[in-house]
Amino acid sequence: MIEAERIFEAREPLAETLARDVADELLRAIEAKGKATLAVSGGSTPKLFFEKLSEAELPWQRVTVTLVDERQVPETSERSNARLVRAHLLKNRAAAASFVPLFDNADAAKAAAFDVVVLGMGNDGHTASFFPGGDHLAEAIDSDTPKRLIEMRAPGAGEPRLTFTLPVLEAAGRLKLHIEGADKKLVLAKALADGPEEDMPVRAVLRSPTPVTLYWCP
Repeated sequence: MIEAERIFEAREPLAETLARDVADELLRAIEAKGKATLAVSGGSTPKLFFEKLSEAELPWQRVTVTLVDERQVPETSERSNARLVRAHLLKNRAAAASFVPLFDNADAAKAAAFDVVVLGMGNDGHTASFFPGGDHLAEAIDSDTPKRLIEMRAPGAGEPRLTFTLPVLEAAGRLKLHIEGADKKLVLAKALADGPEEDMPVRAVLRSPTPVTLYWCP
């Protein structure tokens, strides 16, 4: 459920505020248990947010960064989310953080429980790698699935994917949904309306009891 909406006039203030909010939550987790885990999404939308967050004053050596989902491609590929994160987030102060890639990493499913999760959304209504028509979509968005990380193939996904499942995301206790542009706002409005979750899988997140904070700008 969307518990709060943070609306901005431009990308810069959105990125700055989201980075500050994420940094604050990571710091609270570190103060509570000595460490924190952040799960982020790929795509072009979060690049500026990553740049801002990389400069946050945090004890980054106590932070583990991982991905919500990933294409099954090596980091040499421009399609790699891990490559994106290394280029735009794991630098400046954040260079001290640990990173857990998903592709070709047998231990990825053992990643620590997430303290902060930042999701995106596609124009087809997917989030993470919960794609319409996905071959393991029902399992991925089942709150009772015992699996943490699963493979996903779908017509709109391009390459085969790896994605953490809905209960792993929900366990963070609070989710952040970062979208930009008028088109995405229209997609979100449609997703908030009645309809099957399989048609617009972001509905699984929006209908979850886990609170969601929306960050949007035109």
